[in-house]
Amino acid sequence: MSERTTALNLGLCATMLLVISLSGRPSTSGQDHKAVPCWPAFLGAGATPIKDPDSIPIRWSPKENIAWKAKLPGQGQSSPVIWGDKVYVTSLEGTIRDKCHVTALRLSDGSVVWDATIPSAMTAESSYYHSRAAPTPVVDDERIYAFFETGNLVALDHAGKKVWERDLVKEHGAFIAPFGLGASPAQWQDKIYVLVEHSGPSYLLAIDKATGKTAWKVDRPSRQSWSSPAIFVANGKAQVVISSNGSVDAYDCQTGKLLWSVKDVGGNVVPTPVCFAPGKMLIAATPGRGDKYLEEARRSNFCLEVTFRDSDWQPRVVWRVKALASFASPCVHQGVAYWTNSVGGLFAYDLATGEELYTTRLKQSCWATPMGIGDRVYFFGKDGLTTVLRAGRKLEVLAENQLWENQLAVAKAHDDHHAAQSKPAPGQGTPRKGPGGLDFPDPVQYGAAVVDGALVIRTGAVVYCIRHTGAK
Repeated sequence: MSERTTALNLGLCATMLLVISLSGRPSTSGQDHKAVPCWPAFLGAGATPIKDPDSIPIRWSPKENIAWKAKLPGQGQSSPVIWGDKVYVTSLEGTIRDKCHVTALRLSDGSVVWDATIPSAMTAESSYYHSRAAPTPVVDDERIYAFFETGNLVALDHAGKKVWERDLVKEHGAFIAPFGLGASPAQWQDKIYVLVEHSGPSYLLAIDKATGKTAWKVDRPSRQSWSSPAIFVANGKAQVVISSNGSVDAYDCQTGKLLWSVKDVGGNVVPTPVCFAPGKMLIAATPGRGDKYLEEARRSNFCLEVTFRDSDWQPRVVWRVKALASFASPCVHQGVAYWTNSVGGLFAYDLATGEELYTTRLKQSCWATPMGIGDRVYFFGKDGLTTVLRAGRKLEVLAENQLWENQLAVAKAHDDHHAAQSKPAPGQGTPRKGPGGLDFPDPVQYGAAVVDGALVIRTGAVVYCIRHTGAK
């Protein structure tokens, strides 16, 4: 698929969920969330540990363990975030994506608590091949912060009231990106970090959460990339790390000073860095459409360690793997690192040494990053099939769960219903032809979030809550 299709998918993919083990991982928001169940950012950065893994089902189907599903006002590819009793989701509405939505759903029953609508700062045709509400929002105890690839950046309180809003297109110029933007904001203490990378002037912004004002801005080279910034702590210093189309760069969270860079990488246009321990992270890369980045990507999937010695930051590659990524970032859980790719390939490696433990082929490609919970790892197939593996050094499939009815049956029923009409609107279940004749069906599993007792999965226009309910 094309890079922009990749972007689209990064849009897609920006929905995806990261890695980290959901038990005992350090907060990356700089706040204490122990009293509030939360999944506050892309890839679960800063999420509360799962106390009861058994509260999350291993098995579900359209007739079992789906507590509720909620229709959204628009389409989107971002992941949901959770704070307490609310799920927050973004979407874009309209054939030219002229309305941005931030929707709050009640975690208990999926009912709409409020929906905030923001007129788009920059419109474009709505399609599967252009990111639609791709960046995942971040949330803390006071506000929700949502960035849209339309240029809108908004902060809302938990009642849905607007606190501040910015138009990055008006401030810094229109986005020149055939497939849109995909980078999700990151957060650390009193700031959020917004990455804008495209063919025009590109930059990283640090923004004060309370006021919406820019704390610092770093200009970056123009480049096409859809990976998200990640918060990384090494030697006690918080850093914003960006893995993007040729380099891995780290900036001081407080000042924006460039601390270190790794240049000998390539194909790192979609996966986000996975910071799994102080001073350590995983970097992943994709060969791209037509294997455009194949040679660079072959050397660009690795474990990186960063230390501070002799008054300088020193990044070092600890091990490299032969696996190539696609849309999902690697997943780390219980000492194992997992890589997935666009054809369903799954590679498991020892986290300490990079030793290959096993490889297999999943039944569906994963556009969302896998998630580790307790003694299990969940792989969210794009067409609704989630494969649950036992965590560990040996391959053991525990369950395969289809979220909705068979995709072909859905598509056929839809086509039969609309046989006498013009082509259906996007987002209704029929595969669509895109650039190069590629098919992108909807629904697609774009991302997930989890807290004790609830696994929340988002498709383009619907949010599902998985919990133990018994058969219906």
